[in-house]
Amino acid sequence: MNSDLRDRLGRARLMLLFTPELCGGRPPLEVLALALPHVDVVQVRVKDDAAELLRWSEAVLELVGERAPVLVNDRVDVCAAVLDRGVAGVHVGHRDTEVGDVRALLGAEPLVGLSTHSAADVARAEGLAVDYLGFGPIHPTKTKGYARGLGPEAAWVASTGAAVPVFPIGGIDATNAGELAAVGRACVSSAILGAEDPGAAADAIRSLLAP
Repeated sequence: MNSDLRDRLGRARLMLLFTPELCGGRPPLEVLALALPHVDVVQVRVKDDAAELLRWSEAVLELVGERAPVLVNDRVDVCAAVLDRGVAGVHVGHRDTEVGDVRALLGAEPLVGLSTHSAADVARAEGLAVDYLGFGPIHPTKTKGYARGLGPEAAWVASTGAAVPVFPIGGIDATNAGELAAVGRACVSSAILGAEDPGAAADAIRSLLAP
């Protein structure tokens, strides 16, 4: 078990869901480089194209190096393909590959994150071989097409009831991240990648997450 990697995850406040198409037409790696000093974990998300996800994962790993753990979103096969490049693990949805199957393919060392959308999902995750939970959406978000959010109080309840770190996600930005200070963590995408100054946006959001 990679205790150093899990220690870093436990201390993490801000996870960046790196989605290249949200960078407003700017070179995505340049946007990532600006945000990186204020980000604790980078999750690479490219939907429905394994080849593109592999390409971006390799590019992000080269840029980030040892500065932050890098995760692959959804595709366990892509994560397996870059394990020898230093990827930290994979994040799967609750309707994607079963956690047991993920562990069978990747082994015990890589990080595994799981999406949850309710207190019942969080309870069902108890006992699974996961290292953290995503929880949301906290607020309505166009990125994932949710018109309603679960709210920051639900995130706090989830975080207090979970045995692993919980990263609220969905519609989080510098106007509302302070509502999650009691949780102390968040996963953010468009509010950083689409900001005029991605570094300043990431810094502001991370600061607001301090308990």
